[in-house]
This record gives sequence, C-alpha cells and structure tokens, in this order.
Amino acid sequence: MSESEPEVRLDLDRSARIGMPEAIFCHGKTVAQCEAIIESLLDGDGDAIVATRATPDQQTAMAKLAPTNHVGETLTWRHRPATSARIAVVAAGTSDLDVANEARLTLEALGHTVTTINDVGVAGLHRLTAALPRLDDADVVIAIAGMEGALPTVLAGLIGQPIVAVPTSVGYGASFDGATALLGMMASCAPGIAVVGIDNGYGAACAAHRIVSHRA
Repeated sequence: MSESEPEVRLDLDRSARIGMPEAIFCHGKTVAQCEAIIESLLDGDGDAIVATRATPDQQTAMAKLAPTNHVGETLTWRHRPATSARIAVVAAGTSDLDVANEARLTLEALGHTVTTINDVGVAGLHRLTAALPRLDDADVVIAIAGMEGALPTVLAGLIGQPIVAVPTSVGYGASFDGATALLGMMASCAPGIAVVGIDNGYGAACAAHRIVSHRA
C-alpha cells in the first residue's frame, strides 16, 4: 500500500536561507488548511507570519487563532523588531489599495517603517509632485499603478532611490487586466526600474526587503 502524500510541506528554514519566512498564499486552500498552517507557524520559531489573498471565511478562521494585523485580504502575526529601513509604498489610485496594503503589511511584518502615499496617479500630476518631499528619507520606493502604468516611470525621473514597480489589474478594456501596465513598466524609458508581476504587492515587498537588508 502506497503512503499518501502530505498536503502541506512548510518551509520552516526559509528565514535562515533567504532572510524571509514562508508566506501563506491562501487562494485555493480550504479554511481548514489555512488554520492548520497558521497554527503550525504559531507553534514554530517565533518569526513573522504573513497570509495573503485570504477569503472572508479564511480571514475569520485565522484571526481567531491569535491577535492579528489585518487589512483587506492580508493578515500578519508576530512582527519582527523594528529595523532602520524606511520604505515608501506609493499607489496611483484608491483602486490600487488592495495591492498597496498587501505590500505594506508584509513590510511591517518584516520590521520596516512604511510611508504610504495614496491616490497620486499621473492624471493629476500635481498630487505626486506635492508628495515628493515625503519620499526624501525612503530607502526604496514601491510604485503601484494600473491603467497605463506610468507612475513608476515618472517617479524614476524625479527621485534617485531604487524603485520596485507593481502593475495592477485595474483599468478599462485596453488595460487587459493589467497586461498594459505590466508591459508599459517593462518598456519604461526611465533606467533601473525593477518590475514584479501583476497585483504582486507581496513580491514587491520582498524585493524591497532584499534591497534594504543587503545595504553596505
């Protein structure tokens, strides 16, 4: 008789290898699976815990296990001690806030100070230029935009910090669920922009964490 395969293999050594714990991507998992994973992590080494893309039922069940920080579809537990790094999360529109919050909560769980600047898309460029002084002390800037995805390009022409660009699936028909923003960011004429996948606020936060964690 063959042995059954385990449903979950937690990567408990990930922090030691790469400096970040395994996050729980809740999409497609059952409520029971999410509960079991979080319970195992809460009983583990005490590192930060991040769960993303959780449904309302998953959120309710996981939030009962221990006090949590919770915004939208993202939940975090046991934040790391504060670091000296300062990271800015800049969102073009309020429709991009789910992705921005995923990035912000992930960074806060990893111990970083986060400045959030919302609704400064290039359709009202004066809003962005007015907010630029708030970016002066940022070590890394995460720029989040849908539609044509121009925000990271504009920012990269105005500030010198590393920029991690996040295209979102927000926009009208020609935005093709974020493909237009993704391609626009990858084709940017501003040099040195790093681009993650569509709606990947978590991935952008991890990229920013890697940058600030390996500063000279």
